[in-house]
Amino acid sequence: METSSISKFFIVYAFSLLMVAQLICCKVTYDKKAIIINGQRRILLSGSIHYPRSTPEMWEDLIKKAKDANLDVIETYVFWNIHEPSPGNYDFEGRYDLVRFIKTVQKAGLYAHLRIGPYVCAEWNFGGFPVWLKYVPGISFRTDNEPFKAAMQKFTQKIVEMMKSEKLFESQGGPIILSQIENEYEPARKALGTAGEAYVQWAAKMAVGLDTGVPWVMCKEDDAPDPIINTCNGFYCDEFSPNKPYKPTMWTEAWSGWFTEFGGTIPMRPVQDLAFAVARFIQKGGSFVNYYMFHGGTNFGRTAGGPFITTSYDYDAPIDEYGLIREPKYSHLKELHRAIKLCERALISSDPNVISLGSSQEAHVFSSGKRNCAAFLSNYDSNSAARVVFNNKHFNLPPWSISILPDCTHVAFNTAKVGTRTSQVKMIPTGSQLHSWGAYSEDVFSLEDSSTFAANGLLEQINITRDNSDYLWYITSVDISPSESFLRGGQKPTLSVHSSGHAVHVFVNGKLSGSSYGSRRDTKFTFTGPVGLQAGTNRIELLSIAVGLPNIGLHYEEWNTGILGPVVIQGLNQGHKDISSQKWTYKVGLKGEAMNLISHHGVSSVDWIGGALATQGQQPLKWYKAYFDAPEGNDPVALDMRSMGKGQVWINGQSIGRYWTASANGNCDAFHYAGTYRQTKCQLGCGQPTQKWYHVPRSWLKPTQNLLVLFEELGGDVSKILLVKRTTS
Repeated sequence: METSSISKFFIVYAFSLLMVAQLICCKVTYDKKAIIINGQRRILLSGSIHYPRSTPEMWEDLIKKAKDANLDVIETYVFWNIHEPSPGNYDFEGRYDLVRFIKTVQKAGLYAHLRIGPYVCAEWNFGGFPVWLKYVPGISFRTDNEPFKAAMQKFTQKIVEMMKSEKLFESQGGPIILSQIENEYEPARKALGTAGEAYVQWAAKMAVGLDTGVPWVMCKEDDAPDPIINTCNGFYCDEFSPNKPYKPTMWTEAWSGWFTEFGGTIPMRPVQDLAFAVARFIQKGGSFVNYYMFHGGTNFGRTAGGPFITTSYDYDAPIDEYGLIREPKYSHLKELHRAIKLCERALISSDPNVISLGSSQEAHVFSSGKRNCAAFLSNYDSNSAARVVFNNKHFNLPPWSISILPDCTHVAFNTAKVGTRTSQVKMIPTGSQLHSWGAYSEDVFSLEDSSTFAANGLLEQINITRDNSDYLWYITSVDISPSESFLRGGQKPTLSVHSSGHAVHVFVNGKLSGSSYGSRRDTKFTFTGPVGLQAGTNRIELLSIAVGLPNIGLHYEEWNTGILGPVVIQGLNQGHKDISSQKWTYKVGLKGEAMNLISHHGVSSVDWIGGALATQGQQPLKWYKAYFDAPEGNDPVALDMRSMGKGQVWINGQSIGRYWTASANGNCDAFHYAGTYRQTKCQLGCGQPTQKWYHVPRSWLKPTQNLLVLFEELGGDVSKILLVKRTTS
């Protein structure tokens, strides 16, 4: 019995040691130098890939390409509005399968950074908040407000519990090494004063209390409470330092490019400048860099926010919207990462010694012994090259560049010297023809039915639609006497419609009189144009259109959308007539939406105009359908929509997103990123449609009889729509 007792003691003791060892090996902590994983400081290179902006069938390849580029971490936001479309009803299927995405990261042998927020900004509709949240009694977003904090905490707990149940935190042996609470909160905190301070303290305490076993971060929040790590977002972050000396220096968003807006140009960030920014951050003691974005992807459906953000979220990223490698950005960054990794041992074990090499040149030397030395030789002059002496050797430094010497002797990489040629992108017709066209018109004359309601005055759009549709009809009638229908000289009266955003199509007596639009910089606008009023009763139908809800700004949940007036008829013989406060009838959405025309069942439920008549004429408010076979091969596929105006498009019931062939305006030679050094970048596409091609995921296609449905607001030539494939060489 004694021997048996001793054996049991040693078994229990050994098991206890094993459990302790497992806890140590899986613990994630930090010190002033770096994130510490399994007891080891790490220089971590990361890339943002957002799971709903691609498809599950794309995830493995995207993540593999990120790993092949020498990244360690995949970073993603968590998007509340797609996961909880109505209170307590959750969706984690398909593109929204967050667990599958994180497990795909784990399978690739990479770490994950889960940015729960749950406010995300991200050029995403309503900043990631579900619209129903706006209507919770007494709520006020992102402040010391009990209804908001209760809802935010409930969703954050939901996500953390999901991750814990699948053992996905590194403390459980999973890939998640970091989590983020809130997002870019500092401007709001400063504006809100004591309420903002109280809220950020609460958010930090709430997050830490969830006991994930991994550190939490707050980006762009200089006053992040301990133990939360404050981090930097921006084009350049070399002047950033954490708010406490015992926290590591982290860059959660190194902007690889910029997003595009309908009516704007396409911003590009040269990889030489991006590599310079990253190298400069590392040489000043940075230990975590995440590219936003490494793959931008696509704003499918109505997920784009802003408003006016394009369906494409390409972001000039190293992996393009379609999942193809963009050169030279991809390979140049891959070589940068390789060089940084060669320096890792020196970087994590010493602080930099800064040596002046000239008026605009310096060396940052990391050394903890003869065999553990790395140096970064920098030339900050953006115009002139420099020849410097370091360790009794001469080095030539191009303008605005950093040379990395992993052994303090030999140059492994220079940020300005690109060795990979630029990708040649081609969009080639596939030969797969769109056929069996049909057309169906929205009937402006039959808008009033059981789904309409009337009210005196003009109502705010989102209060009525709850964002279930982009479209809201404002309908009223005006009586005109024979003497007022035309002015002297045959001139027509003028209708002025003042809108808080984002677009409006004006119909008078069933005919389109014109359209007007706001912009992301000013969503408010005024339509002013002549209208063909006739003697007697005239119907005025205003189709107000949302182009994505705001995603940034203090209390943007209180901002108005839609036609709030005044609506005035001018030029009448008896003066102007303000019709804002009279009785208006409201109808949410389109008839085609109500009939579900985007699906095979909906398509078969109506009589379509077929044959040649379907593609003739360019009428507004028209639905079109066609069929096509999947193109041969595996190249990514897109729709060339340059012949169309504005609307939405679906493939086999799945929404590709909003399309709009608005031409870009701007100075293509003078786009400046808002950064410390304001290095001039470039932008493309002036005078051309901001977005020409719309991504059609291969996984959405069947071998034959794929259904294309689109709704065209303005009028376009559907016969010229092409199915193209994207290739690079």
